[in-house]
Amino acid sequence: MADEVLKLLLEGEALDKAQIAVILNKSEAEIEAEFAALKKKGILLGWRPILHPAALAEGEGVHALIEVKITPERDGGFDRIAERIARFSEVETCYLMSGAYDLLVIVHGKSLHSVASFVAARLSSIEGVLSTATHFMLKVYKEQGHMFERDQQDPDRLSVSP
Repeated sequence: MADEVLKLLLEGEALDKAQIAVILNKSEAEIEAEFAALKKKGILLGWRPILHPAALAEGEGVHALIEVKITPERDGGFDRIAERIARFSEVETCYLMSGAYDLLVIVHGKSLHSVASFVAARLSSIEGVLSTATHFMLKVYKEQGHMFERDQQDPDRLSVSP
């Protein structure tokens, strides 16, 4: 049943436990027990809604992807530095990567300047961090499987036709 519950959570719309119980033909108590078991096993950590960035008020901040090259430590590899970086409140996500850089860090800040200051003063100054490359997110087209609609065509702009 765990797979069915997870599939509904990952692929479905926002469902409450009563709706999941009806879909799976189970009792609410069984669904509640399954949620508790998934949380106890560390599988279900939580979930959050997917928000359309254009629908949010202006000035909600900026997101940046930061490529970080680090020197692995003896007996610890990348873990200690990665965990230290992940603890910063600005860091939303931190992945160990293969390829040209070691960590991919996703950061949220109030402004371009605040993210740049975080990278310069706090991230790049960590012992073992060799270099960083910061990429600011300008526009979201798709997130977690959800396409964002294109903005309506500017009414003041004429259509182009061949």
